[in-house]
Amino acid sequence: MLWAVLALNASMFVIEFGAGWLAGSTSLMADSLDMFGDAMVYGLSLFVIAKSVRWKAFSASAKGVFMLGFGVVVLGQAVAQAITGLVPDVGIMAGIGSLALAANIASLIMLTRHREDDVNMRSAWICSRNDLIANVGVLAAAALVALTGTPWADIAVGVAIAGLFIHSAIGVLRDARDQRATPATRADDADPSPDNHPSSVNDAETQHGA
Repeated sequence: MLWAVLALNASMFVIEFGAGWLAGSTSLMADSLDMFGDAMVYGLSLFVIAKSVRWKAFSASAKGVFMLGFGVVVLGQAVAQAITGLVPDVGIMAGIGSLALAANIASLIMLTRHREDDVNMRSAWICSRNDLIANVGVLAAAALVALTGTPWADIAVGVAIAGLFIHSAIGVLRDARDQRATPATRADDADPSPDNHPSSVNDAETQHGA
């Protein structure tokens, strides 16, 4: 499942970034960076899926840092567009935004059933949820740009996406910190034996069995 959403997000990054550059759209380029960040996030999730709780907490921390960084990047893009006053191509925004929305709905459906497995899978689900919200924002921005003939709706959506990233990043980092503070994680740090390195699949089975 993680391989599928990784491939989907990596492909959409290439498509959406190129389209955002051609359209001159801050919101599309911001959404493409989100796709790129999520591809890295799912790669980290695959790396730690059969590793210890400590590694899963580390992966979640890395995801939070990525999300925080992309929030700052989007804010910079919004400022640059506000200075230049460039009006984006509405047709490209609407078409590629709709394609990205479909891709993110598929990703969210695949991830939803696993979001409570552990902190690692929950942070992956949060990333996919943020994508969906951002896609709706891009489509709304395209409609408003078409109505007003100004770039301000595109800029506003870029700022809103940045705020969402930063807020979610803080939540993911907090979850990872709490996970590292649990007795299971401390025991894992103290004893590196294979018996203390359960896979996420086994974790999920134990939780469901309980």
